[in-house]
Amino acid sequence: MTHRTVSHVSAAAPSPGLPGDRHTHVTAPTPTCPVEITLAALHGRWTTLVVRELLRQEPLHYSDLAACFPTLSDKVLSDRLTHLVSVGVVQKHRTAGWPPTVIYRLTPHGRQLGPVLQALWDWGAGAPNQDPPGRS
Repeated sequence: MTHRTVSHVSAAAPSPGLPGDRHTHVTAPTPTCPVEITLAALHGRWTTLVVRELLRQEPLHYSDLAACFPTLSDKVLSDRLTHLVSVGVVQKHRTAGWPPTVIYRLTPHGRQLGPVLQALWDWGAGAPNQDPPGRS
């Protein structure tokens, strides 16, 4: 007799939330794992907020993005945008002229992050309330 919380799933049918992929059987993080690739793309404080703004309205000029986050430094915003461009989430278009105009928009692959961010939001909203580390 098995405990009612234990199920026996055949190898052909993956568990809910686990795709039938070779990466589901690794024992350590690998840079080719799709989950690790996604987490690396969204890495860094403010990154998800930058993506959120581009999901809301695009294209956006750098100054428009900066206005969305009045407490964010130009350096951090530039770093986040450079990272998002390097991983193929955002396209950067620079026009000629003085001063040059820089416009950012999501790539088609970047637009696919909308449901990912929604799932992260939903999961976090349902998490039990916990005190921040170091507080009791």
